[in-house]
Amino acid sequence: IGNTVLHILVLQPNKTFACHMYSLILSYDRNKEGPGSLELIPNNEGLSPFKLAGVEGNTVMFQYLMQKRKQNLWSFGPLSTVLYDITEIDSWAEDQSFLELIVSTKKREARQILDLTPVKELVSLKWNMYGRPYFCFLALFYILYMVCFTMCCVYRPLKPRTGNRTSSRDNTIYVQKMLQESYVAYEDELRLVGELITVIGAVVILVLEIPDILRVGAAKYFGQTILGGPFHIIVITYACMILVTMVMRLTSTTGEVVPMSFALVLGWCNVMYFARGFQMLGPFTIMIQKMIFGDLMRFCWLMAVVILGFASAFYIIFQTENPENLGQFYNYPMSLFTTFELFLTIIDGPANYDVDLPFMYSVVYFAFAIIAALLMLNLLIAMMGDTHWRVAHEQDELWRAQVVATTVMLERKLPRCLWPRSGICGREFGLGDRWYLRIEERVDPNKHKMMRYTEAFKAQDRDNYDKGSEKLESNRDTLFKKELSALSLSRNTSRTSSHRGWEILRRNT
Repeated sequence: IGNTVLHILVLQPNKTFACHMYSLILSYDRNKEGPGSLELIPNNEGLSPFKLAGVEGNTVMFQYLMQKRKQNLWSFGPLSTVLYDITEIDSWAEDQSFLELIVSTKKREARQILDLTPVKELVSLKWNMYGRPYFCFLALFYILYMVCFTMCCVYRPLKPRTGNRTSSRDNTIYVQKMLQESYVAYEDELRLVGELITVIGAVVILVLEIPDILRVGAAKYFGQTILGGPFHIIVITYACMILVTMVMRLTSTTGEVVPMSFALVLGWCNVMYFARGFQMLGPFTIMIQKMIFGDLMRFCWLMAVVILGFASAFYIIFQTENPENLGQFYNYPMSLFTTFELFLTIIDGPANYDVDLPFMYSVVYFAFAIIAALLMLNLLIAMMGDTHWRVAHEQDELWRAQVVATTVMLERKLPRCLWPRSGICGREFGLGDRWYLRIEERVDPNKHKMMRYTEAFKAQDRDNYDKGSEKLESNRDTLFKKELSALSLSRNTSRTSSHRGWEILRRNT
């Protein structure tokens, strides 16, 4: 029951009352240390009160709990060294990491905890010592891997076409080699080494990604932008396309260019994932993800309806015309593609002035130009501008969350020997097996002096107000003008005293 009450207090809007009641309940806890403590018992979601405060973004309760956990090591004048307990914060030995819970929650208030002590110092320590070097090395390794795969695709086994053309529009001059013909020369053996590296890399990607999907859940793993959800979809699809291409090569199946083209596009687009390691480029990847999976996805539904309707109309208009004179709409798939290019103003309106064009083509194209080029494209630009404005106001906060998510990802996937645990074991200071982070804090005496001045002036204002109220109460039976005079005198006295006090404060500052 006590543990349930602690979880309820974390969710209370009156944070000051919740902190006092939290201390009161813990004062009756018999097992204040050890596994039986009320603070260490998780709820049904596996969250202790400390982790719940982080997930809910309750910064007041989080700071209150951290102040209870800190140990003052020494102090000398304004300098002091404090040990902060990071046992539940550090993701090194936690199955359900506190840092991962913060960056995966949908509440923006939770990300503000990343800027508080000791979370800020812990993340900075991990990122600067291990996260950034490993992440830069991983980015370089991935780019070299993609260069290897691209070269294998550029020099894929092809041979001249021997069959006759079946149509005047057939433009194919090379075809794919069979498996027995693909690995004969010395150049083919070099390409085989690159292809083996590509396939091994795809298998490693799937081996690393699938356990995280099963641990976190597909909806949460792919749906969180900060965790890199869209990029996880891209890299898993890329690995699957590589395996499909391998199967088609081994079975001598024609058409390997389809999965190979998809793999090239997806593999190189995934390079943008590594931009999150740089503060200048990281927020832009967030903007691109939000624009693609937010604005652009909604816009594509409207665009598909417009393209489908006008492409059908263009195909019907040119269905009876000679395709050699105006071949942009000679069949229905080509009409869809041409209308898509017209929608994005990639090409101009097709016209051949040597022949007579149908009258309805001019009418339909006029309506299409008004709806597509003037109305819908400007609507898309306005939507993207609004998204850019919203993300720009949160770019520093989002980049810190990206750094935390990347650090947690690297810490989980790298071997323990390459990523030692951060902090100091409590055994060195006789504090048990819990881990602590040593932080040097500087107390500014001028700041405390200013706060004392402020409190003194507030108390003086309250005293003046109480004296004025008593004077007005004693003179209630006098004339109305005298009451107003007394009220004015009281306020002027209070205002003058307050003004004098704030002048002293400004001079001290």
